[in-house]
Amino acid sequence: MHLLVGTRKGLFVLRNDGGRKLEGPFLEGWEVFDGIQHDGTTYAAANSFVYGATVQRSSDGGKTWQRSEGLGLPEDSGLKLEKTWHVEPGRADGELWLGAAPGVLFRTKDGGETWQPVDSLNRHATRDRWQPGAGGMCTHSIQLDPDDENRMYLGISAAGVFRSDDGAQSWTPANQGTAADFLPEKYPELGQCVHKLLLHPARPDRLWQQNHCGVYRSDNRGESWERLDGNGLPSDFGFPIALDPEDPDVAFVVPEQGAGNRVTPGGRLGVYRTADAGATWELVADGLPEPAWVSVKREGMSFDAVRVYLGTQQGAVYALDRATGRWSELAGNLPEVLSVEAAE
Repeated sequence: MHLLVGTRKGLFVLRNDGGRKLEGPFLEGWEVFDGIQHDGTTYAAANSFVYGATVQRSSDGGKTWQRSEGLGLPEDSGLKLEKTWHVEPGRADGELWLGAAPGVLFRTKDGGETWQPVDSLNRHATRDRWQPGAGGMCTHSIQLDPDDENRMYLGISAAGVFRSDDGAQSWTPANQGTAADFLPEKYPELGQCVHKLLLHPARPDRLWQQNHCGVYRSDNRGESWERLDGNGLPSDFGFPIALDPEDPDVAFVVPEQGAGNRVTPGGRLGVYRTADAGATWELVADGLPEPAWVSVKREGMSFDAVRVYLGTQQGAVYALDRATGRWSELAGNLPEVLSVEAAE
């Protein structure tokens, strides 16, 4: 197992091969919003104030990198590519999806050599009603239904959740029951600020989201959502969410005080766990620092079969052993951590 850790100043790799080995930084000076490994290749959603928004890929463990060519948006769309946010493996060989700002989607079928804009989303009829969140208007969550090759979901800040049932040919807002407390209409069709969206791999009809206005669960593929904050959570605001891949009722979140003060509540780094599908939450903080006033980005949590991982804006990476319930620090003094991704 190893972790790909995207930071404000490059990509690091944490390997657990009998010890803890930190490699990197790769892509020095680049902001790596997301890093994944797929079919033996490492992909990074990498951004630079000099070179712009890119996808970088390496097939030799980071020794050399290739930058995708021609990544951009048609002039007649009226949109300009701002940042790349999230790379998601597709179903077919060589297929990947890329979420980016301003709320756009790309697809590649050749392993990242070239990327094509997905016009069905990028020219969506409701786009004039989308608004940027504090991090911009970004497509940051891409989830593919493992049981239905035509169904997939997107999380866009601040437009909400969208679902496609026809292989990305069309998109329908899927926000019923999700609040937008910052708008005059509290439950609009769209405009919600979803912070992170995940589909449970063992139960694809179940979706989880951490939102600007609470934690939510859907058990009907996004047709409706149930709000789950309270019942043990200290706030209704946060960014990341992680799951137990074997238990659909288990989820982990990191609350923050609120939009105006984005630090963990109570002077501690607190991760909260539910084992009953969000009915109740308990603090899981053994091994985490206290006192601490920190924050975790939307891509700053990941999970595999035995552990949950998180990285903080303060440059630390932690792992929770679910068997013992204790966190351990894997790395410290890194640049601001933007993403953590577990890879085999």
